Amino acid sequence: MSMGHYSILLFAPALGATVLFHTANYHSIHRWAFLLQMAWQTICHLWMIYRQYYLREIMTIKVSIMTSSLMLLTQKITSLAMDIHEKKVTVNTKDVMESKEKGPCCQPACSILAVLSYLLFFPALLGGPLCSFVEFQQQISNYKVCDKLWQTWTVIKACTLFFLFHTLRGILFDHVNFQYDLTDCRQWECVYVMWSTALLFKLTYYSHWLLDEALLYSAGFYIGLSNHSAFTDSNIYTLETTNRMSLFARTWNKSTAKWLRRLIFQSCSKKPLLSTFAFSAWWHGLYPGQIFGFLCWALMVEADYRIHAKLSIISKSPYIKFLCRVLTWFQTQMITAFIMVAVETRNLTMLMALLFSYNTLFPLLYCVLLIFLIKIKL
Repeated sequence: MSMGHYSILLFAPALGATVLFHTANYHSIHRWAFLLQMAWQTICHLWMIYRQYYLREIMTIKVSIMTSSLMLLTQKITSLAMDIHEKKVTVNTKDVMESKEKGPCCQPACSILAVLSYLLFFPALLGGPLCSFVEFQQQISNYKVCDKLWQTWTVIKACTLFFLFHTLRGILFDHVNFQYDLTDCRQWECVYVMWSTALLFKLTYYSHWLLDEALLYSAGFYIGLSNHSAFTDSNIYTLETTNRMSLFARTWNKSTAKWLRRLIFQSCSKKPLLSTFAFSAWWHGLYPGQIFGFLCWALMVEADYRIHAKLSIISKSPYIKFLCRVLTWFQTQMITAFIMVAVETRNLTMLMALLFSYNTLFPLLYCVLLIFLIKIKL
């Protein structure tokens, strides 16, 4: 209903992955799942780029929902494939017989239903966050009546914050609508344009994450209910107060960051950081702004590790530490705003306007420091 006829682009890989899980051997299933799903997603992304840039079509909201859901479906398929490869989950009947672990859901019919219900669980598919197949099955199989007071409070809090951020976004949008065009700004005015535009993007992400969280809790989906831990994709306080690019990267969309770490970072022997961010650009859609933004993000995280390691040595006085923290917090906020605007930019002209503005000074400073620290180490 939310995607219309575009939903076929979601049902096809879900059914294909289910067949793959029940036919392929667990030794190679993670490679096949990765290659087939990313090939399908890349074709869909290139098809949308063709329609948007060459046919000059305006992408509808149904296409946007389909694209987001397809990306989250890729997370689920590859996550389940890795679980099968690591023998955390068994769905293939042959593998069940080999391992002699016949559980209640090892029969093909039951296993097919379990896999499809996991892949097409719409409250998580429409917005996330990602949870593993084992956690999902535990929620379904061991459902218990939970603390209704805590459940109600969590939903009310998430919805209240959602309306607060959404209202704030609407108020700011009325006043800074003209600032979306970076080609009209001059010199240091472009810094304010970039920051305000990134703030609108942040408020959009925060409000949608909170709404997704409220939807999952309302559907009775919980993780860590015993200790009342939050099931969310972000920690807004940490994102807005951190002075570390590396911590921002780990906290921004936490379930996706954990998935990327498991899928790419831990399996790469050479340049795992660069490979992870390069794959993230591929997964997001291969727009020029996304490719540049994620590669720049990788460079900034590498610089962040080296710069803060040096600062921890030279900053002994508490006043110097406080000053360094304030300056690095400001630098982190400006760099994240620069990357966010670049990633969200779909127009090559706007991307070039961002690159040739004063905003480039903030990531350029970290690049110079990175080169300087590498030369010192050598």
